[in-house]
Amino acid sequence: MEAIGEIFVRAREWNTRLSKGQTMTEYALITVAIAIVVLIAYEGTGRDLSSLVNGINTDLSTSS
Repeated sequence: MEAIGEIFVRAREWNTRLSKGQTMTEYALITVAIAIVVLIAYEGTGRDLSSLVNGINTDLSTSS
């Protein structure tokens, strides 16, 4: 009976070690997904934002 308990404890410890690595991998995947969304949003609105900022800059320069 003691051998079965020892096997159970080892299996639980092994599973705990795997869970920690899995969590780090999940965080990395979430970070990559966020970076991709930000890149797509920037690429989609980059030119529009640039022209908007330039227009505001021009308006502010001429009104002074």
